[in-house]
Amino acid sequence: EVYEVKGKPLSEVATAYVRARNADPMCSFGDFVAISHKVDVATANILKIEVSDGIIAPGFEPEALEILKAKKGGKFIVLQADNDFEFPEMEYRMVGGLGFMQKRNDKICDASLLAKVVTAKKELSEQAKLDMVLGMIAIKYTQSNSVGYSKDGMMIGIGAGQQSRVDCVKLAGRKVATWHLRFHPKVMALKFREGVKRQDRVNARVRYIEGDMDEAELQQW
Repeated sequence: EVYEVKGKPLSEVATAYVRARNADPMCSFGDFVAISHKVDVATANILKIEVSDGIIAPGFEPEALEILKAKKGGKFIVLQADNDFEFPEMEYRMVGGLGFMQKRNDKICDASLLAKVVTAKKELSEQAKLDMVLGMIAIKYTQSNSVGYSKDGMMIGIGAGQQSRVDCVKLAGRKVATWHLRFHPKVMALKFREGVKRQDRVNARVRYIEGDMDEAELQQW
């Protein structure tokens, strides 16, 4: 209900996408979706109602592909990834006439990285290990500096692109607080005028939680 997918069939892939997107649901305009598994009909139907510009995935079920091809009046970008593609070992960038090169970050994030626990509490539950691995993978592909919070198999707050890691923690922590408060009965009970679009409702709830809405805007919703 909080994610506005109540009553819609959810496959494993669709569930993963919904949970990933709701780590920060306001970052929705101009986004591009990357999925590591074949896109099924359930996932395509979720994407159909989301604000998005395109998707890349290793494959698409025929019916799912037809659903996506019709999105945005046929302007939704659908790309198929090549599973056999191998990234080059070195990466290159040109900035202001200067060339930079570095080895690609090909580190594999898995439970082996948790073998040495440096905190006082040495024992980690299996769920905690899964969440930590998920967090490492998410942060690996997030603009540095970055800090993330993961819980029960999903990212619930990411602070990225900051000069200070302290600011990353504050930004990610604020998003975690917002995520929790989206489940508050008062927020879930907010009523909207007929005709308010789904993404606008999502954005309005977040702005309401964060106190970023004046009285005129509140009346508009």
